[in-house]
Amino acid sequence: MKLSFIIPIYNEADLIETVLKRVRALPIEKELILVDDCSTDGTAEILKKEALKPDTLVITHTENRGKGASIRTGLKHATGDIVIIQDADLEYNPKEIPAVIQPIVDGRTRVAYGSRFLGEVKRMRLANYVANKFLAFLVTILYGQRITDEATAYKAFRREVVQGLHLTCRRFEFCPEVTAKVMRQGERIIEVPVTFTARSVEEGKKIGWRDFLIAVYVLFKYRFFR
Repeated sequence: MKLSFIIPIYNEADLIETVLKRVRALPIEKELILVDDCSTDGTAEILKKEALKPDTLVITHTENRGKGASIRTGLKHATGDIVIIQDADLEYNPKEIPAVIQPIVDGRTRVAYGSRFLGEVKRMRLANYVANKFLAFLVTILYGQRITDEATAYKAFRREVVQGLHLTCRRFEFCPEVTAKVMRQGERIIEVPVTFTARSVEEGKKIGWRDFLIAVYVLFKYRFFR
């Protein structure tokens, strides 16, 4: 099976080359779809070199549109049997990707998530821990399917499933929107343990409390109004 990596990127010049090296080392047939969301830190220059490598497509936004918009751009170009989202930092370990997609490869599901809370969480601030736990609880209550990690970055889908969704997200609301919509379609999400090492705002983390409140709103919206 061919795996499409969609990698949304914004100002990750320090880490993107290491991330791509680790992804390319995986013994899986793959394509890399790199979406530069109008970076200003030298990322664009790095990606010009990456674009010359096999099975790599670089797409550049001319204005900063957000992670969700970058993922939607990438989805238009994905051709693999399975699509997975890979962040352009090192909070997750790409070596665990084969385990994350295995339930899809085996035919047991069409959607698989890498759950930090079934695996190992390092350095996560208490506020973030509580927020993530609450979002998972809210999904379980609203949509009737138990899930331990709604906001995980490691989300994998059969391509026809995720490309068939009408996604409208621009920022970090990709996670609650895609979760809500696959569950409303009756898809069963299988979770696989993964390791997570959080980084701080000073180290480049971009999500904040505003995004948590938006996630709560999105989960309610797609449960009752759409």
